Amino acid sequence: MNTDITPLEQRIVRPVMPELDTTRGIAILLVFWFHGFQYFVPAATGVPAWERIFLSASQQGWSGVNLFFVLSGFLITGILLDSVNKPNYYSRFYYRRALRILPAYYLLLLLLPALGHITFMPRHTSIAFVGLSFIYLSNITPLLGVPMQYGPLWSLAVEEHFYILWPTAVRTLTKRGLIIVATSICLIEPFLRLYAVYRGGLWWGPYTWLSADGLALGGLLAVFGRSSHASRANLLKLVILAAIGAIGAMAISAVVPRSVAIAIRGTCVNYFAFATVGAILWVGTSAYRGLVDLRLLSFFGYISYGLYLIHVVCLDLYNGAVEQFSPSLSVGTSFAKCCLRLLIAVGVATGLAYVSRVSWEEFFLRMKDRSPKAAERVAAPAQCNP
Repeated sequence: MNTDITPLEQRIVRPVMPELDTTRGIAILLVFWFHGFQYFVPAATGVPAWERIFLSASQQGWSGVNLFFVLSGFLITGILLDSVNKPNYYSRFYYRRALRILPAYYLLLLLLPALGHITFMPRHTSIAFVGLSFIYLSNITPLLGVPMQYGPLWSLAVEEHFYILWPTAVRTLTKRGLIIVATSICLIEPFLRLYAVYRGGLWWGPYTWLSADGLALGGLLAVFGRSSHASRANLLKLVILAAIGAIGAMAISAVVPRSVAIAIRGTCVNYFAFATVGAILWVGTSAYRGLVDLRLLSFFGYISYGLYLIHVVCLDLYNGAVEQFSPSLSVGTSFAKCCLRLLIAVGVATGLAYVSRVSWEEFFLRMKDRSPKAAERVAAPAQCNP
């Protein structure tokens, strides 16, 4: 029997989408995995093949940031679209975003220079970097003559710039216009990355103008999810097209000049991230939704923001502490000791992030609907954590 009404559990966009916490969990664990082995150099000889494969795979963990970008673009665009005709559009959005993001972020900024006074702390953060990060310019500090002294903050700066600009785009443009703008960003970004490579830059960022297409792809997915074409069948087609396109482009990148290849691969990562988010949404609306609603990954998704903020600090503290108090545990060229460092850092960072989430962050989150301007709640698809 044909019907125009899609059952709630079959809709792409739903009031609660637990599979997105799983996606966040995957993304943060990928980033942690990457940083855990980022600078590790194994012994020159006698390294087993499986270890080399593991280390090579870990170096792709930075793609978790791209997954965050697509997810953020999807959720934020959805929230804005759902509230575009509601009163207090801007004040509600920025009030709620500030309560979600700023408390933990500014607490970290206060913590970073204080940690520099610990004698064994290998990382020292300048007041200049903290000051620029305070106004979300951490991703362009090198352009201002200040070294980027805490890497994870660059992606948060990119997202904050998105939060500043995108609400106006959603409010002033039609959906067709929004699609044109987002598609234009996706088409222009590879060429900007190519130019950056020619100038000696890095294709994956950290600059906002080199990292915007992941957010734009998420925005397009949000528009699709609220369109008349939003069906599971069409979503699967999009996922397959994105994956095939990314695989095909990766194949092309093997036979073109290096600078072009780097720009292409940077684009492919975003389309793989788009396909991943789309595939998880597709499974999440099926009878097999339990496969993408996993308690452990959802837990890491729940604390992902705090974990992202603090995880590099925990790795640094481990490095400094063992150098001073237990040199025998220093990583050196030992794969086992590197794994031990990662496990201890994950445990400590997870504990700190959880305490932050249920106490410090939750204290401010409870204020979300206390303001008169924020009193009218907007039905939004899942809680939007960065």
